[in-house]
Amino acid sequence: MDGWWAEAYTPEVGWALGDGQEHDHDPAWDATEADALYERLEREVIPEFYTRDQNGIPTAWVARMRESMARLTPRFSADRAVREYTEQHYLPAAAVYRDRSQNKGAVGRQMVDWQHALDSKWDSLRFGSLRVETNADRHLFEVEIFLNDLDPNAVGVELYADGINGGDPVREEMKCAQPLPDASHGCVYRAAVPASRPAKDYTARVMPHHDGVVVPLEESRILWQR
Repeated sequence: MDGWWAEAYTPEVGWALGDGQEHDHDPAWDATEADALYERLEREVIPEFYTRDQNGIPTAWVARMRESMARLTPRFSADRAVREYTEQHYLPAAAVYRDRSQNKGAVGRQMVDWQHALDSKWDSLRFGSLRVETNADRHLFEVEIFLNDLDPNAVGVELYADGINGGDPVREEMKCAQPLPDASHGCVYRAAVPASRPAKDYTARVMPHHDGVVVPLEESRILWQR
């Protein structure tokens, strides 16, 4: 269970060995997999290939071949890979380059100015107090953030929690609900999430934001509340 086969395997299209985990060079595990290989060959693979009908055709083997071709060829082929790379990466990248370079690079200059602002002001960002109010089905988070002269539009604020059992993480946008008095670009940010998970699972964070910039690929700074 490694490489593309870990993604493609189903019992209808082939066989698999192992548990999909890393075992380094454990001799005991090598022996376990060797035993499993010989047993699978003896009890499943070889009988399926040599069991023939009256016409000498291994019908179960052919059925598995046909199922493998039907399921796997469209997904695991150079044609699909090149098409997806072109549609999902190369063409979008070319469009981004065209947008950034037009008007003598006006958009690109704006991005550079934005990055310079982050360079000079990011280290002065800080969190203030955090308040959480829980009712029957919602957690309401409020957190003070002091941006210290950094344009609020230059950042995004969100409430984050790790995914459960390998699922996607929770990312809930926090919005400025109330400016902080006597603070340059300070604000109380607010967001609500379902109370199905404990409030301690969540933490606020500040990330760079600029239209057209891929975060964190092009700008990887991040400030966690905890």
